[in-house]
Amino acid sequence: MEPDPVRAGGGKAVFLNNDDRSWSLPLRGAHNPSTGAEGTNPGSFAHAPDIGGPLSFSSPDTPGMPEPSTRTAWDFLPAGWQIEKSGPTAGCGGHNHPEIGEFIRCKTPEGFEPITQLESARLGIITPEMERVAERESHLTSQQVRDEIAAGRMIIPANREHLRHQLDPMAIGRASSTKINANMGASPVSSGTDEEVEKLKWSQRWGADTAMDLSTGGDLDACRLALIEESTVPIGTVPIYSMIIGRKIEDLDHQIILENIEHQAAQGVDYFTIHAGVRPWHIPLIEKRLIGIVSRGGALLAKWMIMHGEDNPMVTCFDQICEIMRRYDVSFSLGDGLRPGGLADASDEAQLGELETIAQLTEIAWTHGVQVMVEGPGHVPFDQIEYNMKLQRRLCHGAPFYVLGPLVTDIFPGYDHITSCIGATAAGYHGASMLCYVTPKEHLGLPKKDDVKQGCIAYKIAAHAADVALGIPGSRDQDDELTKARAALNWQKHFDLSFDPDTARALHDEDLDVDTDFCAMCGHDWCSVRISKEIQQFASGKADGFDRGASTRSAALTTEQQEILEKRGVLEPSEIHKLASKTRKTMEKEESKATCHSDLVDDHEAKRMQLEETELSDGIAK
Repeated sequence: MEPDPVRAGGGKAVFLNNDDRSWSLPLRGAHNPSTGAEGTNPGSFAHAPDIGGPLSFSSPDTPGMPEPSTRTAWDFLPAGWQIEKSGPTAGCGGHNHPEIGEFIRCKTPEGFEPITQLESARLGIITPEMERVAERESHLTSQQVRDEIAAGRMIIPANREHLRHQLDPMAIGRASSTKINANMGASPVSSGTDEEVEKLKWSQRWGADTAMDLSTGGDLDACRLALIEESTVPIGTVPIYSMIIGRKIEDLDHQIILENIEHQAAQGVDYFTIHAGVRPWHIPLIEKRLIGIVSRGGALLAKWMIMHGEDNPMVTCFDQICEIMRRYDVSFSLGDGLRPGGLADASDEAQLGELETIAQLTEIAWTHGVQVMVEGPGHVPFDQIEYNMKLQRRLCHGAPFYVLGPLVTDIFPGYDHITSCIGATAAGYHGASMLCYVTPKEHLGLPKKDDVKQGCIAYKIAAHAADVALGIPGSRDQDDELTKARAALNWQKHFDLSFDPDTARALHDEDLDVDTDFCAMCGHDWCSVRISKEIQQFASGKADGFDRGASTRSAALTTEQQEILEKRGVLEPSEIHKLASKTRKTMEKEESKATCHSDLVDDHEAKRMQLEETELSDGIAK
């Protein structure tokens, strides 16, 4: 059959054949994120995976981006350690010392016993925590997890004390799936321990991979311990907050710093944000910023340095901090105390100068055998996100990057979970390993329970989108299953496969509480999905196991679904009550739209119901 003509300029008919395309796909060898290569999508446009190398899963570079570092944690060993050639069982691959051998391990001074995950990995040991991570990251083997940790490109934040409770080990690194963090914590103005524990459990319900206790009020010690004991995910803290409770910042000294860090490590905190990158010579670079220093830790330490005329005390006792953290296997989250608080201050000398210092601290921590991730900026114009991600990758030799947002605009307070998850998606695609959520309350107040849910969902979207774009194996599988259910107009399966089934079901039933071959957006005659399903030569809607069967009325709303509709305020309370209390008996008595439903409704009856609803709505409007 001849292809149909396409009218070009001047009215001349031209023909487009598949063999004469004017375009080509920029495929670079990345995995198809769909295990079964479902559908017609050709796969990811990202780089081919480089597990064991500096790129792992990575985006192609825009011209001018920094190249990855040629160094790794293997270049920053403790004194007296040596690298030796080994075999495939006891040795690590994925290193940057091919001159020694394909597989290497460390030789340590006599009598040394490994404590941290990094030390075990360097010795070729696969720990139970590494095995658990490989179970959770199905595209990685336990050997690959070990090798990434040994190279410093991955961490397992798992304090030995927290492992005695409910901690389920997880990994942060660009070879693994993108993670999200949820912040919580009581303030001097709002909340308390019980509410924060409830928010922790709620954040875990909505997909948080780690949680940070940022308490600055109430009983900090009790709140922190309660979160650790209740949490299945790693808990991080910013120790300086508890260091200054009951004292002025200028009274801070090495003894207070080390005692507090020891105490929190003994409680079971899995990672510490330490703002050691802020140095005296950075402070003049802040003077012309529109919004100065927005990090609490950064601002406190800057004030301390100005008042004392000395270097950052977190730097001058950094070696002792490392020694304490090593004893418990607490990971560093090297804090970005000079992160920009607005687009006008992004990518400036202060921010990037601090990053250079953080890179040096990363190297020092590795020489102590301590795991490290690096924290990144909060407000960055969209065009500068890739550069920020790839500069960190170079300076910090591939250490995992943990970023807040970044927010890509400043004029939407109340919606900053959206403005920031846009930037977070780009950050994940260009190299960030973990994304710190932002809630609708960002810049406005302490997040409440629903704010935690909204922040988590926004960031699960960002993390998942980045994983699919990078071609992480299997990352699109659930999307494909949901697409099959959607194509088959199998509403219940559609909802079951969604991240938030209650919201999806509630919003559907708000307009049409029958599962049939259309929804209230298009109606029966205009439903393109129904039409595609009916075209015999199309595969659409015909996947095995997805047939909806006969149309059926939906079940009564659950309590959660009822609350969702009440909060929206679209339906009258009486209408919500009817949807929440449906039974066969009441359905037969109702004269509202529900009266046309029976336990099974055929498509013709559902269409008639739709027409009645439309006429009723038009009458009310008139």
